[in-house]
Amino acid sequence: MTRVLIDACVLYPTVMREVVLGVASEGVFTPLWSDRILEEWARAAARIGEEATARAEIALLRAAWPTASVAVSEATDTRLTLPDPCDTHVLAAAIDGEADELMTLNLKDFPTRTLSAEGIIRRDPDGVLMEALSQHPDTVKRVVQRVHAKAQDLAKEDIPLRALLKRARLPRLGKALQ
Repeated sequence: MTRVLIDACVLYPTVMREVVLGVASEGVFTPLWSDRILEEWARAAARIGEEATARAEIALLRAAWPTASVAVSEATDTRLTLPDPCDTHVLAAAIDGEADELMTLNLKDFPTRTLSAEGIIRRDPDGVLMEALSQHPDTVKRVVQRVHAKAQDLAKEDIPLRALLKRARLPRLGKALQ
């Protein structure tokens, strides 16, 4: 099964995370992250007053996937060079976690050449989910329906699926499922 290191920008926001991890929970791929990535998510949520919610969700993630957290060695982290030095720990986690892919929205700070030298493919969540849809259509549709229903329940209003997924930065998936 493909091992995918998930960057903090994919774990936060909620709808994207729910779809990505919903698909992972169905066995389509194995998710990975580091404690530092989870901490980035909590700090981002704290900026809008949602730190407690994020920490609760992080605890649930750790319980659901106890082996997903990758310990990053200092040797791996310090040998890497990326356009944004703050992102080296993400690539280091992918390397030390033996990930096949790094899922991120931050394409410019993870050059393809650097990742391919480490045997890692950079992927955006929309692309990963579109591939999953082509290989596991019923699974992806079921997960998206569940996330859509939850979002509508929380919002207490009808939300068109395509609009929800577009806001979640999953426009191709939204178009494919409309």
